[in-house]
Amino acid sequence: MVNKTVTTKQIQKFDKLVIEKYGVPSIVLMENAGASVAEEVIKRLRGRRRVCIVCGAGNNGGDGFVAARHLFNKGCQVTVVLIGKPTSLKHDAAVNFAVLKKLKIQIICVGAHGRAPLREIQNADIVVDAIFGVGLNRDIEEPTKSVIEAINVHAKKVLAVDTPSGLEATSGRIYGVCVKAHTTVTFTFAKKGFKTGVGPTYCGRIIVADIGIPKSLHKYCR
Repeated sequence: MVNKTVTTKQIQKFDKLVIEKYGVPSIVLMENAGASVAEEVIKRLRGRRRVCIVCGAGNNGGDGFVAARHLFNKGCQVTVVLIGKPTSLKHDAAVNFAVLKKLKIQIICVGAHGRAPLREIQNADIVVDAIFGVGLNRDIEEPTKSVIEAINVHAKKVLAVDTPSGLEATSGRIYGVCVKAHTTVTFTFAKKGFKTGVGPTYCGRIIVADIGIPKSLHKYCR
């Protein structure tokens, strides 16, 4: 539903309804989201294989972990960059991160005073932005700020997961700095901020992915 747009509050309320009232497990939604991202990445690699997935510690990062597993299984050379400590991961994101460790996928952790992984960003055929989702509500601080700036300067191609990190998904303003994506793969509905403010400058091409929510429930997101 590319033409329908929703606010942050609407999509958060909708997701909660789907999980709590209709019993769709959150980890299933994360799996479907990450698989959708991996599918779009494969389309854009065109035979090239180096992918750098930059993840935050929340559910958006969890989507990135799932995408990393699917891309690894398809033979891609995958590097995962985690901004933060693995111990800060919770619930579904922690489960999917543990799988990556068992698969021995390369993981680089950027701590509070760490440097942006310039070499990995520069060498990647595509960088996946899975740092922040629609729940971001504050200005971006270090070290995330420097990582985003490095992505914007050095990445060949950028695909954002759900929303470019740093974009306020309702108003289309940015929280100090924002990933400038060539493609944004968003879930279930496009967000109002993609088409307002500076949103169009940062989103690039918008792809609305189906993550397995029954179409009959879409009416509840109004």
